[in-house]
Amino acid sequence: MKSSDVVVRAITRCGGIADAGTVIRLTSRHAVSQAVERRVVVRDARGRYALPTAEVGMRTANRLSAVMSHTSAAAHWGWEMRDVPARATVTVPRNRKVSAEVRAEVDVFWRPLAGGRVGSAVVTAPVQTVLDCARWLSFDAALAIADSALRHRAVTRAELMSAHQSFRGHGRQHVLRVIEAADARAANPFESVLRAIALDVPGLQLLPQVEIRTPGRRLVRPDLVDERLKIAVEADSFEHHGSRKALVLDCVRYDNLVVDGWTVLRFAWEHVMHRPAWVRSTLVSVTDRLIAAGA
Repeated sequence: MKSSDVVVRAITRCGGIADAGTVIRLTSRHAVSQAVERRVVVRDARGRYALPTAEVGMRTANRLSAVMSHTSAAAHWGWEMRDVPARATVTVPRNRKVSAEVRAEVDVFWRPLAGGRVGSAVVTAPVQTVLDCARWLSFDAALAIADSALRHRAVTRAELMSAHQSFRGHGRQHVLRVIEAADARAANPFESVLRAIALDVPGLQLLPQVEIRTPGRRLVRPDLVDERLKIAVEADSFEHHGSRKALVLDCVRYDNLVVDGWTVLRFAWEHVMHRPAWVRSTLVSVTDRLIAAGA
Protein backbone atom coordinates (compact mmCIF):
# COMPACT_ATOMS: atom_id res chain seq x y z
CA MET A 1 0.00 0.00 0.00
CA LYS A 2 1.35 3.43 -0.97
CA SER A 3 2.07 5.84 1.85
CA SER A 4 -0.51 8.29 0.47
CA ASP A 5 -3.11 5.51 0.51
CA VAL A 6 -2.34 4.94 4.20
CA VAL A 7 -3.07 8.63 4.81
CA VAL A 8 -6.37 8.39 2.94
CA ARG A 9 -7.35 5.33 5.00
CA ALA A 10 -6.50 7.08 8.27
CA ILE A 11 -8.49 10.20 7.40
CA THR A 12 -11.42 8.08 6.21
CA ARG A 13 -11.51 6.31 9.57
CA CYS A 14 -11.61 9.73 11.27
CA GLY A 15 -14.71 10.72 9.32
CA GLY A 16 -13.10 12.33 6.27
CA ILE A 17 -11.39 15.14 8.20
CA ALA A 18 -8.66 15.09 10.85
CA ASP A 19 -6.30 17.53 12.53
CA ALA A 20 -2.64 17.51 11.54
CA GLY A 21 -1.44 15.97 14.80
CA THR A 22 -3.73 12.96 14.45
CA VAL A 23 -2.86 12.31 10.80
CA ILE A 24 0.88 12.59 11.36
CA ARG A 25 0.72 10.35 14.45
CA LEU A 26 -1.13 7.67 12.50
CA THR A 27 1.09 7.90 9.42
CA SER A 28 4.13 10.19 9.03
CA ARG A 29 4.97 13.70 7.92
CA HIS A 30 6.46 12.35 4.70
CA ALA A 31 3.34 10.31 3.92
CA VAL A 32 1.10 13.32 4.53
CA SER A 33 3.26 15.51 2.28
CA GLN A 34 3.09 12.91 -0.49
CA ALA A 35 -0.68 12.64 -0.17
CA VAL A 36 -1.05 16.42 -0.46
CA GLU A 37 1.25 16.51 -3.49
CA ARG A 38 -0.83 13.82 -5.20
CA ARG A 39 -4.01 15.79 -4.36
CA VAL A 40 -5.60 12.75 -2.72
CA VAL A 41 -5.66 14.82 0.48
CA VAL A 42 -6.19 18.56 0.84
CA ARG A 43 -5.65 21.02 3.67
CA ASP A 44 -8.79 22.96 4.49
CA ALA A 45 -9.17 26.56 5.64
CA ARG A 46 -9.07 25.40 9.28
CA GLY A 47 -5.66 23.79 8.87
CA ARG A 48 -7.05 20.26 9.00
CA TYR A 49 -6.42 17.53 6.45
CA ALA A 50 -9.40 16.28 4.48
CA LEU A 51 -10.29 14.11 1.53
CA PRO A 52 -11.07 16.21 -1.58
CA THR A 53 -14.80 15.52 -1.26
CA ALA A 54 -15.74 19.19 -0.99
CA GLU A 55 -13.58 20.16 -3.96
CA VAL A 56 -15.23 17.51 -6.14
CA GLY A 57 -18.66 18.69 -5.02
CA MET A 58 -17.81 22.32 -5.79
CA ARG A 59 -16.55 21.51 -9.28
CA THR A 60 -19.65 19.43 -9.99
CA ALA A 61 -22.01 22.14 -8.74
CA ASN A 62 -20.29 24.77 -10.86
CA ARG A 63 -20.38 22.56 -13.94
CA LEU A 64 -24.11 21.94 -13.56
CA SER A 65 -25.01 25.44 -12.28
CA ALA A 66 -26.32 23.59 -9.25
CA VAL A 67 -25.93 23.75 -5.48
CA MET A 68 -23.77 21.42 -3.40
CA SER A 69 -26.03 19.62 -0.95
CA HIS A 70 -26.35 16.65 1.40
CA THR A 71 -22.98 14.96 2.06
CA SER A 72 -21.11 17.21 -0.40
CA ALA A 73 -22.34 20.24 1.54
CA ALA A 74 -21.44 18.55 4.85
CA ALA A 75 -17.91 18.07 3.53
CA HIS A 76 -17.82 21.72 2.47
CA TRP A 77 -18.77 22.84 5.98
CA GLY A 78 -15.99 20.69 7.45
CA TRP A 79 -18.16 18.17 9.25
CA GLU A 80 -17.03 14.64 9.98
CA MET A 81 -19.19 11.85 8.53
CA ARG A 82 -19.74 8.13 8.96
CA ASP A 83 -18.96 7.49 5.30
CA VAL A 84 -16.93 9.59 2.92
CA PRO A 85 -19.23 9.98 -0.12
CA ALA A 86 -18.07 8.27 -3.28
CA ARG A 87 -20.14 10.61 -5.46
CA ALA A 88 -20.88 14.31 -5.44
CA THR A 89 -24.40 15.34 -4.43
CA VAL A 90 -26.09 18.44 -5.85
CA THR A 91 -29.54 20.01 -5.83
CA VAL A 92 -31.06 21.71 -8.88
CA PRO A 93 -34.28 23.69 -9.45
CA ARG A 94 -37.38 21.59 -10.02
CA ASN A 95 -37.66 22.51 -13.69
CA ARG A 96 -34.04 21.68 -14.48
CA LYS A 97 -33.36 18.78 -16.84
CA VAL A 98 -30.33 16.68 -16.01
CA SER A 99 -29.07 14.11 -18.50
CA ALA A 100 -28.90 10.42 -17.71
CA GLU A 101 -25.13 10.57 -18.26
CA VAL A 102 -24.75 13.13 -15.47
CA ARG A 103 -27.10 11.26 -13.14
CA ALA A 104 -24.99 8.14 -13.63
CA GLU A 105 -22.07 9.95 -11.99
CA VAL A 106 -23.73 12.43 -9.63
CA ASP A 107 -26.54 12.16 -7.07
CA VAL A 108 -29.08 14.81 -8.09
CA PHE A 109 -32.02 16.20 -6.09
CA TRP A 110 -34.68 18.65 -7.26
CA ARG A 111 -36.35 21.43 -5.23
CA PRO A 112 -36.71 25.24 -4.99
CA LEU A 113 -33.32 26.60 -3.92
CA ALA A 114 -33.82 30.16 -2.70
CA GLY A 115 -34.42 29.34 0.97
CA GLY A 116 -31.74 26.73 1.40
CA ARG A 117 -28.60 28.28 -0.01
CA VAL A 118 -26.09 30.78 1.32
CA GLY A 119 -26.48 33.97 -0.72
CA SER A 120 -25.15 33.38 -4.21
CA ALA A 121 -22.93 30.53 -3.04
CA VAL A 122 -23.14 27.06 -4.51
CA VAL A 123 -23.80 25.25 -1.23
CA THR A 124 -26.83 24.70 0.96
CA ALA A 125 -26.88 26.49 4.31
CA PRO A 126 -25.85 24.48 7.39
CA VAL A 127 -29.40 23.98 8.71
CA GLN A 128 -30.65 22.88 5.29
CA THR A 129 -27.69 20.54 4.95
CA VAL A 130 -28.53 18.80 8.23
CA LEU A 131 -32.20 18.48 7.22
CA ASP A 132 -31.29 17.07 3.81
CA CYS A 133 -28.98 14.47 5.32
CA ALA A 134 -31.51 13.59 8.03
CA ARG A 135 -34.18 13.07 5.39
CA TRP A 136 -32.26 10.90 2.94
CA LEU A 137 -29.48 9.11 4.82
CA SER A 138 -29.74 6.16 7.18
CA PHE A 139 -30.32 7.12 10.81
CA ASP A 140 -26.76 6.41 11.95
CA ALA A 141 -25.15 8.31 9.05
CA ALA A 142 -27.54 11.24 9.50
CA LEU A 143 -26.95 11.33 13.26
CA ALA A 144 -23.17 11.45 12.74
CA ILE A 145 -23.58 14.53 10.52
CA ALA A 146 -26.08 16.24 12.85
CA ASP A 147 -23.79 15.61 15.84
CA SER A 148 -20.88 17.06 13.89
CA ALA A 149 -22.84 20.16 12.87
CA LEU A 150 -23.73 20.81 16.51
CA ARG A 151 -20.20 20.01 17.70
CA HIS A 152 -18.76 22.59 15.29
CA ARG A 153 -21.45 25.10 16.32
CA ALA A 154 -22.56 25.47 12.72
CA VAL A 155 -26.18 25.05 13.86
CA THR A 156 -28.13 24.98 17.11
CA ARG A 157 -30.80 22.55 18.20
CA ALA A 158 -33.28 25.45 18.33
CA GLU A 159 -32.53 26.30 14.70
CA LEU A 160 -33.03 22.69 13.65
CA MET A 161 -36.30 22.36 15.55
CA SER A 162 -37.56 25.64 14.10
CA ALA A 163 -36.71 24.51 10.57
CA HIS A 164 -38.44 21.20 11.18
CA GLN A 165 -41.68 23.00 12.05
CA SER A 166 -41.97 24.17 8.44
CA PHE A 167 -40.68 20.90 7.00
CA ARG A 168 -43.17 19.12 4.77
CA GLY A 169 -43.22 15.92 2.79
CA HIS A 170 -41.59 12.52 2.89
CA GLY A 171 -39.26 11.78 5.81
CA ARG A 172 -40.57 14.31 8.32
CA GLN A 173 -40.60 11.84 11.24
CA HIS A 174 -37.18 10.52 10.31
CA VAL A 175 -35.80 14.07 10.32
CA LEU A 176 -37.36 14.74 13.73
CA ARG A 177 -35.82 11.59 15.18
CA VAL A 178 -32.36 12.68 14.02
CA ILE A 179 -32.79 16.20 15.40
CA GLU A 180 -34.04 14.98 18.78
CA ALA A 181 -31.18 12.49 19.12
CA ALA A 182 -28.39 14.82 17.93
CA ASP A 183 -25.89 15.82 20.60
CA ALA A 184 -22.95 18.22 20.38
CA ARG A 185 -21.08 16.23 23.03
CA ALA A 186 -20.46 13.33 20.63
CA ALA A 187 -16.72 13.20 19.96
CA ASN A 188 -16.69 11.74 16.46
CA PRO A 189 -18.73 9.77 13.87
CA PHE A 190 -17.58 6.44 15.33
CA GLU A 191 -19.16 7.34 18.65
CA SER A 192 -22.26 8.75 16.93
CA VAL A 193 -22.88 5.53 15.01
CA LEU A 194 -22.43 3.46 18.18
CA ARG A 195 -24.97 5.68 19.94
CA ALA A 196 -27.37 5.30 17.01
CA ILE A 197 -27.23 1.53 17.45
CA ALA A 198 -27.79 1.87 21.20
CA LEU A 199 -30.82 4.12 20.73
CA ASP A 200 -32.62 1.10 19.28
CA VAL A 201 -32.11 -0.95 22.46
CA PRO A 202 -35.18 -0.95 24.78
CA GLY A 203 -34.38 0.19 28.32
CA LEU A 204 -30.93 1.55 27.45
CA GLN A 205 -30.27 5.30 27.63
CA LEU A 206 -26.67 6.01 26.69
CA LEU A 207 -25.51 9.63 26.77
CA PRO A 208 -22.18 10.88 25.38
CA GLN A 209 -19.23 12.06 27.46
CA VAL A 210 -20.88 11.83 30.88
CA GLU A 211 -18.49 12.48 33.77
CA ILE A 212 -18.23 9.80 36.44
CA ARG A 213 -16.42 10.35 39.72
CA THR A 214 -15.63 7.03 41.29
CA PRO A 215 -15.20 6.97 45.10
CA GLY A 216 -11.67 8.01 46.01
CA ARG A 217 -10.57 7.98 42.39
CA ARG A 218 -10.14 10.38 39.50
CA LEU A 219 -12.90 11.76 37.34
CA VAL A 220 -13.47 9.68 34.20
CA ARG A 221 -15.50 10.42 31.09
CA PRO A 222 -16.42 7.30 29.10
CA ASP A 223 -17.68 7.73 25.54
CA LEU A 224 -21.25 6.65 26.37
CA VAL A 225 -22.89 6.20 29.75
CA ASP A 226 -26.19 4.94 31.16
CA GLU A 227 -26.07 6.16 34.76
CA ARG A 228 -29.19 4.27 35.85
CA LEU A 229 -27.91 0.87 34.72
CA LYS A 230 -24.25 1.79 35.40
CA ILE A 231 -23.16 0.86 31.89
CA ALA A 232 -20.13 2.53 30.32
CA VAL A 233 -19.52 1.94 26.61
CA GLU A 234 -16.28 2.80 24.85
CA ALA A 235 -15.79 3.37 21.13
CA ASP A 236 -12.22 2.09 21.06
CA SER A 237 -10.15 3.09 18.06
CA PHE A 238 -6.45 3.30 17.36
CA GLU A 239 -7.10 6.71 15.82
CA HIS A 240 -8.06 8.13 19.20
CA HIS A 241 -6.06 5.87 21.54
CA GLY A 242 -2.94 5.31 19.51
CA SER A 243 -0.16 5.21 22.10
CA ARG A 244 1.06 2.83 24.77
CA LYS A 245 0.50 5.49 27.44
CA ALA A 246 -3.12 5.91 26.34
CA LEU A 247 -3.62 2.14 26.52
CA VAL A 248 -2.25 2.00 30.07
CA LEU A 249 -4.46 4.88 31.21
CA ASP A 250 -7.51 3.28 29.62
CA CYS A 251 -6.86 -0.02 31.40
CA VAL A 252 -6.71 1.78 34.75
CA ARG A 253 -9.91 3.74 34.26
CA TYR A 254 -11.85 0.75 32.92
CA ASP A 255 -10.74 -1.46 35.80
CA ASN A 256 -11.62 1.23 38.35
CA LEU A 257 -15.11 1.46 36.88
CA VAL A 258 -15.58 -2.31 37.15
CA VAL A 259 -14.37 -2.26 40.76
CA ASP A 260 -17.04 0.33 41.51
CA GLY A 261 -19.81 -1.81 40.04
CA TRP A 262 -19.96 -0.57 36.48
CA THR A 263 -20.41 -2.78 33.44
CA VAL A 264 -17.87 -1.73 30.81
CA LEU A 265 -18.26 -2.62 27.13
CA ARG A 266 -15.64 -1.88 24.49
CA PHE A 267 -16.34 -1.93 20.75
CA ALA A 268 -13.81 -1.52 17.96
CA TRP A 269 -14.43 0.56 14.85
CA GLU A 270 -14.79 -2.63 12.81
CA HIS A 271 -17.53 -3.90 15.15
CA VAL A 272 -19.59 -0.73 14.92
CA MET A 273 -19.21 -0.14 11.19
CA HIS A 274 -19.33 -3.71 9.93
CA ARG A 275 -21.12 -5.75 12.62
CA PRO A 276 -23.87 -3.48 13.98
CA ALA A 277 -26.27 -6.40 14.53
CA TRP A 278 -23.75 -8.07 16.85
CA VAL A 279 -23.15 -4.78 18.68
CA ARG A 280 -26.88 -4.34 19.19
CA SER A 281 -27.39 -7.93 20.38
CA THR A 282 -24.56 -7.47 22.89
CA LEU A 283 -26.11 -4.27 24.22
CA VAL A 284 -29.55 -5.93 24.40
CA SER A 285 -28.19 -8.91 26.35
CA VAL A 286 -26.36 -6.76 28.89
CA THR A 287 -29.29 -4.36 29.29
CA ASP A 288 -31.82 -7.17 29.77
CA ARG A 289 -29.58 -8.87 32.35
CA LEU A 290 -29.11 -5.72 34.40
CA ILE A 291 -32.79 -4.79 34.29
CA ALA A 292 -33.75 -8.33 35.36
CA ALA A 293 -31.28 -8.06 38.25
CA GLY A 294 -33.02 -4.91 39.42
CA ALA A 295 -30.42 -2.38 38.36
